Amino acid sequence: MRKKLLTLGLILLCVGLPSLAAAQNAAPVIAAPAEGDALQGSVSVTGTSQVEGFASSELAFAYHDDPTGSWFLIAVSSQPVTDGSLGTWDTTSISDGTYDLRLRVVLADGNSLQAIVRNLRVRNYTPVETPTPTAVIPEATPLPTVTPTPTPFPTPTVMPTNPAVLSTGAVATSLGLGGLVALVLFAILGIYLRARRK
Repeated sequence: MRKKLLTLGLILLCVGLPSLAAAQNAAPVIAAPAEGDALQGSVSVTGTSQVEGFASSELAFAYHDDPTGSWFLIAVSSQPVTDGSLGTWDTTSISDGTYDLRLRVVLADGNSLQAIVRNLRVRNYTPVETPTPTAVIPEATPLPTVTPTPTPFPTPTVMPTNPAVLSTGAVATSLGLGGLVALVLFAILGIYLRARRK
């Protein structure tokens, strides 16, 4: 009995593994861009839409956390793709912000499968944020010891006497002579002007 159960288990395992692998490969995949990427200009969207029962695929975008659930069409295809281009998304026609990208595969029976990449940052008109670097705390290094040395000051030297020093008497004499010369010049000018009038 135990041998029969073991054999039955092995048979089920062998039958179940291929169907499990097929189920894992049955979902569409967006390979690029990846979640959190910053996008600019025309972006090539790559991945796989080839699933069993493929009828058509749609590539669309939506505003991140949009409560209305509105999706805007980028591309439609009737051909399945395996590890290739799913379409080109021109991000210059939308405002900068955070968006979600969806690949929806419609199956022949009317059902659909989808893959969604979230938090794509469109940055055509604003700077792309860069991650903040981790602060590096430097290790403390001991300060060098400095031994103070006295600075010798120069000895002041006696300055010679200034030859341009004027005495009070010399200043008075110069002023007196200047005044006398001015009076003489005025007198000569007065005599000249009087002689011209006559």
